[in-house]
Amino acid sequence: MDNNYKPNPENLVEVNDLKMYFPIKTGLLSTTPLKAVDGVSFAIKPGETLGLVGESGCGKTTVGRALIRLYKPTDGDVFFDGKRVDDRSIGALRKDMQMVFQDPYSSLNPRMTVEDIIGEPLDVHKLYSSRADRREKILHLMELVGLNAEHATRYAHEFSGGQRQRIGIARALATNPRFIVCDEAVSALDVSIQAQVINMFEDLQQKLGVAYLFIAHDLLVVHHISKRIAVMYLGKMVETADADELNENPMHPYTTSLLSAVPYPDPIVAKSSKRIILEGDVPSPLRMPSGCPFRTRCKYATEQCAAEMPKLTDRGNGHMVACWNK
Repeated sequence: MDNNYKPNPENLVEVNDLKMYFPIKTGLLSTTPLKAVDGVSFAIKPGETLGLVGESGCGKTTVGRALIRLYKPTDGDVFFDGKRVDDRSIGALRKDMQMVFQDPYSSLNPRMTVEDIIGEPLDVHKLYSSRADRREKILHLMELVGLNAEHATRYAHEFSGGQRQRIGIARALATNPRFIVCDEAVSALDVSIQAQVINMFEDLQQKLGVAYLFIAHDLLVVHHISKRIAVMYLGKMVETADADELNENPMHPYTTSLLSAVPYPDPIVAKSSKRIILEGDVPSPLRMPSGCPFRTRCKYATEQCAAEMPKLTDRGNGHMVACWNK
């Protein structure tokens, strides 16, 4: 934690050098820190969507959970609207920071009706004046996410995956938050349902002015919904840029390989695009390579890459890249 760090007042959410280490038992009396997130920094403006992408296990979900204090960060600073998010302030900030979880099956209580699931945040924060007011707010939230009033008395198991995710979104919206972490919120859904839910996220943003951290591994989905995109690899941020700029001009070798794997609906474009196959396996986060974590799979790697981790540097128009050779 840097007590001298001053957040930019223009940003709604600001993260500075966030670290999240988990102690893993590696012997009878010894533990090794698993560096799930290692020195990540970014900012999100009010009403903006930042897409966070990377392959499974790179630390995306851990970033989202540490932001809203579901995990207590090992080190680093998180600010919301200029206020430091810590154990003392999170109680008051919880209303403004919510999360939509990845799995719509396990994130909803099977013993509660839809009305009670959506109404629980209203109960916790005492956001209604009477039972009738509570009911009215719940029905309004259900209408916002495309659910019917008769769904209120049903249980979560009676709904499809897409409908369950809508219930989770309605619950997140109950406290009228200004910021929502969407943790792979569409990855468990069918492709046709994904499109509906993504469009709903965009409509809600226009109506309510809410900001999102949109975590996903599908670059097509992230490019569609995000204003800016950040790319993570093994707990490190390797590139951030405007969504269109990153899509058209990726600079980091890892981002280039991710984009080459995106399927194109146009057969002519698909035929002309070359898939970049990365060699080797992702290193274990318990035994990270020295210097740049991507160097063991990078064809541009040099001795400098092994000696020191490059810092994110601006290559123009806010396009930040952490690479010695690009």
